[in-house]
Amino acid sequence: VGEDIAKATGDWKGLRVTIRLTVKNRQAAVSVVPSASSLVIKALKEPPRDRKKEKNIKHTKSIPLDEIIEIARKMQFKSMAKDLKGTVKEILGTAFSTGCKVDGRSPKDISDDIEAGEIEIPEK
Repeated sequence: VGEDIAKATGDWKGLRVTIRLTVKNRQAAVSVVPSASSLVIKALKEPPRDRKKEKNIKHTKSIPLDEIIEIARKMQFKSMAKDLKGTVKEILGTAFSTGCKVDGRSPKDISDDIEAGEIEIPEK
């Protein structure tokens, strides 16, 4: 089981992810369930860092809004929001707390623009 987990989490080196272990007929199946913050940090495409040495890392790079919308689509099943717009705002909040920018601007500003209707979020 340990080898399966190591194989499944190979892409997520340096990030904390949740593992779903499904046991069926004494066979364990491993699947990765990434959190919103790990998807945001992965979208930044930064080199993996050692979490033990560096604590509370602030990320300074920028992510395009399209990628935030893609992450929101992946996280929709976990979200409590009614529509994709709400999920996108949840992901923007996560991006703000990791310290990264969206399209070179603060995620808070983009969230305000979505609320005001200046930025349209497609439903599908």
